[in-house]
Amino acid sequence: MIKEAIYHRPKNNFAYAYDADTLHIVLQTKKGDMQDVQLIYGDPYDWKDEKWQTETDSMTCSGSTDLYDYWFIAVKPTFRRMRYGFYCSDGKEECYVAEDGIFSTLPTEISHFFCFPYLNKADVFQAPNWVKDTVWYQIFPERFANGDASINPEGALPWGSEDPTPSNYFGGDFQGVINNLDYLEKLGINGIYFTPIFKAYSNHKYDTIDYMEIDPQFGDKETFRTLIKECHKRGIRVMLDAVFNHSGYYFPPFQDVLENQENSQYKEWFHLWDYPVVTDPAPNYDTFAFVSSMPKLNTENKEVRDYLLEVARYWVEEFDIDGWRLDVANEVDHAFWRDFRRVVKEVKPEAYILGEIWHDSMPWLQGDQFDAVMNYPFTNGAITFFAEDDMQPTAFSHAINRVMHMYPQNVNEAAFNLLDSHDTPRILTLAKESAARVKLLYLFQLTFTGTPCIYYGDEIGMSGGQDPGCRACMEWDSSRQDQDLFQFVQGLIALRKQNALFGNKATFRFLHADDEKNVLVYEKRLGNQQLVVMLNNSESLSHVSKTIFGRELNNEISLPTQKIEHQDSASEFEVPPLGWRIFEVID
Repeated sequence: MIKEAIYHRPKNNFAYAYDADTLHIVLQTKKGDMQDVQLIYGDPYDWKDEKWQTETDSMTCSGSTDLYDYWFIAVKPTFRRMRYGFYCSDGKEECYVAEDGIFSTLPTEISHFFCFPYLNKADVFQAPNWVKDTVWYQIFPERFANGDASINPEGALPWGSEDPTPSNYFGGDFQGVINNLDYLEKLGINGIYFTPIFKAYSNHKYDTIDYMEIDPQFGDKETFRTLIKECHKRGIRVMLDAVFNHSGYYFPPFQDVLENQENSQYKEWFHLWDYPVVTDPAPNYDTFAFVSSMPKLNTENKEVRDYLLEVARYWVEEFDIDGWRLDVANEVDHAFWRDFRRVVKEVKPEAYILGEIWHDSMPWLQGDQFDAVMNYPFTNGAITFFAEDDMQPTAFSHAINRVMHMYPQNVNEAAFNLLDSHDTPRILTLAKESAARVKLLYLFQLTFTGTPCIYYGDEIGMSGGQDPGCRACMEWDSSRQDQDLFQFVQGLIALRKQNALFGNKATFRFLHADDEKNVLVYEKRLGNQQLVVMLNNSESLSHVSKTIFGRELNNEISLPTQKIEHQDSASEFEVPPLGWRIFEVID
């Protein structure tokens, strides 16, 4: 027994309130080390005959990585409080795990044990419920559709006439989005995430000039208001992008700093190192990365904080937007984000607050800052396995299990699961133009826990490399669209809406990973219902042994554009190259 690998902390992703009555408890042990793990628990005030009254329940292995097993249990303490510890056995040795050590016999003093003092309803992490049933569609406004040529920026090119560059324009605007809402409704998405729409110098708009004004190339506020109303009529929510870590070079307060230097009334709005403030050959002030045209805002300054919080309130209050995506969120102080959440939720309690963080984000997901983060650990695993075919099934299952155990379950249910974006190459390009691999990516994404996002144009087979290649004009010529891929994605979205096993209500678990055959099997479970998904990530015909399931799998689900013609044997399922099999089972 490797006792030093046993780990538990009574907070964050290892002990948390899932809802007003339920606690989730997780213990980490060395992979393959334990045969039996049990939770020992009781009420801290339940003493009889000078002895603590305890109960014992078995825990289940909820997933494994290359190093660890995770043991899970959900409990409902009668009085919403408990002291607890763990019993562990490897079949030869046993021990008891408590807060202040590991013991060979069960400690008698209650003070030795972990404590969950009280399950306060106000402390339960709660993202907006609607998010869990949302399929997002990311739109880069300058490149989605040109609906009003009269507001084209100077020098705008004919739609799609050239490859995208960091500086060219094609005139995408709000009217173009409005004109194509029927297309989005047909696809089945019910959430739009817009990259920045506020007045800015660049075509990407991450260098804000005025946070209170829409960039004129997109339209005016009335057109934007119409867009929101038309989306809401169709049941589509709208999330905007807030760039509060930094402003643009032409942001008036920064221009005032450049002009007036030490005498500027805005000098405390930024992190200036010395004077005179210069932009070349390198900035002598904090910036986003080292980009001199994106000076970092000082969100600890009261004037800056008040200004940005008013921005946050204004667009929710005046236009009824449904959420904020927060750019470079990890570089802004936590105190500001707590104020931000309070302001936004006062106006619209069901607004979704999404942070752009590319790494472990537990400090921002305590219920006092963000509802979710962009789930790049999920992205990285899925792309490496399915698109690039550069990871074995076992390693992929470990990567995804690691993602699932990074955060509490109620956090995972609202996680923003993307496959690509304006910041990355497109999935078809990453998959070396294999539409079959893109289908596997979508199948996994749209059956996984969380809220999935599709980057505009991926659903019709657009390709493109790293920025700016991934920001090409949307292809509206149907003869140049991959209609087969569109119908596949459309059908998957419909299944996610219609069948609860495809969505967040069902729990996810890997059943089998075969590195030799490059086959992966997982289940979604909801009560006595089970969805079994077999994925063949190889370009050869593969087989899955029926002994894995211990039951008959008869009710097979077909996906759009799929023909089910398999030659199963008495002992194995046949899974086609870069294909899948899906079965629905009721116990």
